[in-house]
Formats: sequence, structure tokens, C-alpha cells
Amino acid sequence: MGLVAPILILVFLGSSFVKSYSRIRLGDDLIEKTSNKLQKIEEENKKLSEQLEMVKSEEYREKQFRDKMGLVKEGEIVVVLPEVEELRKLVPDLPVESEPKLKPNWQKWLELFK
Repeated sequence: MGLVAPILILVFLGSSFVKSYSRIRLGDDLIEKTSNKLQKIEEENKKLSEQLEMVKSEEYREKQFRDKMGLVKEGEIVVVLPEVEELRKLVPDLPVESEPKLKPNWQKWLELFK
């Protein structure tokens, strides 16, 4: 009976230690995952802030207005291209050339010295 009590106390303390250690590991993992999520969200927030600043700029608003209204600045030249189907009609049909057959080097040398 004298050895049983200390052994039971050691087993109880050991199991308590293992449980506490596993809880700490789970907490550390949760903290790491949350930190990674926070970092990703902060990066996305930074990108969105930069986009917001760009959209608020006068140049962006002017460009959007000019594009939607079809206006140009003084001195700019506007080039209007036809639709893709119209372009295909305008381009002549050229025969597709097959890749030339490559001759071996010895034949090329022979032709050179004929």
C-alpha cells in the first residue's frame, strides 16, 4: 500500500501534464492558423485600399468618363477598328505553307559543290 499511493499520484500528475500539453499544442495551432488568416486578410485589405485610391483619383474618373462617353482629349487620335468578322473578310486567304523538308547536311554540302 505504501508504493501504490505515490504511483497513483504520479499517474494522475502525468495524465494531467499530457492533457495540458495537448491543449497548449491545440492552442498554438489555432493561434498560427488565425495569424495566417489575419495576414492574408491584411494583404487583401492593402490591395483593396490601393484600388480604392486609384478609383478615387481624378485621372481614373476622367478616363472612365472619356471611355464611356466616347470623348477624347485635344490632340489625341482615335482609331476605330472594324469588328473581328469584318477584319477576317478583309484579310486575303493565303495558302498555308507546309514546313519545308529539311535536308541532311551532307546533301546541302553536295549541292553546294556541284
